[in-house]
Amino acid sequence: MTAGNTAGTAAAVETVETVFRIESARIIAGVTRVVRDVGIAEELAQDALVAALEQWPESGVPGNPGAWLMTTARRRAIDLVRRRETYARKLAEVGRTLEDAAPPEPGPADPDDIDDDLLRLVFTACHPVLSAEARAALTLRLLGGLTTQEIARAFLVPEPTVAQRIVRAKRKLAEARVPFEVPYGADRDERLPSVLEVIYLVFNEGYSATAGDDLCRPGLCEDALRLARVLAGLMPGEPEVHGLVALLELQASRIPARTGPGGEPVLLADQDRARWNRMLILRGLEALRRSGPGPHGPYALQAAIAACHARAVRYEETDWAVIAALYGRLAALTPSPVVELNRAVAVSMAEGPAAGLELVDALAAEPALTGYHLLPSVRGDLLARLGRGAEARTEFERAASLTRNARERELLLEKARRAFT
Repeated sequence: MTAGNTAGTAAAVETVETVFRIESARIIAGVTRVVRDVGIAEELAQDALVAALEQWPESGVPGNPGAWLMTTARRRAIDLVRRRETYARKLAEVGRTLEDAAPPEPGPADPDDIDDDLLRLVFTACHPVLSAEARAALTLRLLGGLTTQEIARAFLVPEPTVAQRIVRAKRKLAEARVPFEVPYGADRDERLPSVLEVIYLVFNEGYSATAGDDLCRPGLCEDALRLARVLAGLMPGEPEVHGLVALLELQASRIPARTGPGGEPVLLADQDRARWNRMLILRGLEALRRSGPGPHGPYALQAAIAACHARAVRYEETDWAVIAALYGRLAALTPSPVVELNRAVAVSMAEGPAAGLELVDALAAEPALTGYHLLPSVRGDLLARLGRGAEARTEFERAASLTRNARERELLLEKARRAFT
């Protein structure tokens, strides 16, 4: 094989992997509509990936690679269904019924119906037959295309635990014959908290990737934001749906300023706020208004925190006292060591680094934060502000050893080098 052929093959393989990462959720959702089994749908999507890896290096990348993968996966799904004896019998029965019956008159469209396979996939994966942990893990796997390792880091749990959750969840959905649909009424209300959590986690993985060479994965953010907007249209009377939309809009507004020309991270204090997306900020503030007075729910509270940042024209004008108070309310509503860590940062800005360090040190024994790189990272920042350079350097180096994101590691190592200057 010549060097040119080798380079062409490598480029095709890279394209396949990139396209699949972007399109896998849509492919799985589309195939699930056919086979009605998310586990089988994921396998068929993987089969389409293998076919692309075999064919594209020889035939070239098609003009619409996402459509090629979808078509290939759906064809295999249809072939599989046709091979099933039960399908053949049902098809015959349906055929006889159609021959005897007149075509139905088209009825009025149901305003609650949403023709969105991705949203159907989220609600299916969030069925109450699954535990809350299994729902979130499965949907992150199917919707976000996250690996078990990435999901484990998002949940701060061991990787084998996540792998078992996903396998058991797919098996349980198949055994329960869960329909592929957006539910209505009480069923929808029951599943809504898990759906909101999943959309939130998918966005977070896109906003701050747990692993890889890129700080952000905008495609995941866009998918999560689109789903949140659709959900708000579906459930306009749910305050927390609007709270989630507000949070994601406001967070997404910062993405253009979060990285420099070479993809390096740019800290909040150093970001060019002229690059923040004003349209998304306005949309976020409007969604926060729609969430109602309070705000009382966890997503609306986080959106209120994001709104404080959005309203500050300059970093120095940030109202850290209000942000610290909002984190206090959030911690009371949904106790979490991660929320406490964020509150410690806000307190350090409002009251000084010593006050923040006291709160951070109280979190050192939290089992959930073992291996969580942001704990030593925050502690390093506070120690540096207190002039304790040697200790700060140790914390930054420890944080760098824990993160699996290459960009974050570079930033942390640079902080460690600067700790004495």
